[in-house]
Amino acid sequence: MRRPRALVRLAVGVVCALVLTGCSSGESPGTQSGTTGSETGPASHAPVGQPAGAAGSGTAGTSVAEPVRVSIPAIGVDSALMRLGLNADKTVEVPPPDQGMTAGWYTGGAVPGEKGAAVVVGHNETRDGRGVFFDLKKVTKGAEVKIRDARGGTRVFKVTAVETVKKNAFPSQRVYGPTNGPELRLVTCDGAYDDQGHTVDNLIVYAEPET
Repeated sequence: MRRPRALVRLAVGVVCALVLTGCSSGESPGTQSGTTGSETGPASHAPVGQPAGAAGSGTAGTSVAEPVRVSIPAIGVDSALMRLGLNADKTVEVPPPDQGMTAGWYTGGAVPGEKGAAVVVGHNETRDGRGVFFDLKKVTKGAEVKIRDARGGTRVFKVTAVETVKKNAFPSQRVYGPTNGPELRLVTCDGAYDDQGHTVDNLIVYAEPET
């Protein structure tokens, strides 16, 4: 994420609105460099890329319908889901900065509801203001995350853990690696701003299907 320089000085120590708008494209598969990303995208250069050897099953051959909407009632989130793939440099795409209030589903991971890690990314804020995940930091264990699919079905996940990590130490295997069943991750930006106006941390929310 990026702010005008005057605001950056005032914002040091302020949490960036939900992991991802600030979160620019993530690291390349199999790397931990974590500093790639477009200056025109969410200003945060967040490493959210898929590591080599830990790919989800994606959409091929699955009977589970693709997700089209995410809602988190506890914090008032209700957003359509755009499809996100990889950039030319193999980093994970994020929603464009002019769509900061829309979250995105990474199509290289699992479809929510099938075995594997399904990943949803959203901006915490953009140059235009709040992003869709601005209040993600307020989510607590046990909160519901609802994913609606293209067939009209809804899958309910319960938050199991929330963590803040340094972008240069992003836990790619934990976020994108194999799982024993269906799991969901929500990713955005968090933490203080550096001298270039980028947040230094990522916020990751982990969730599992409601039982």
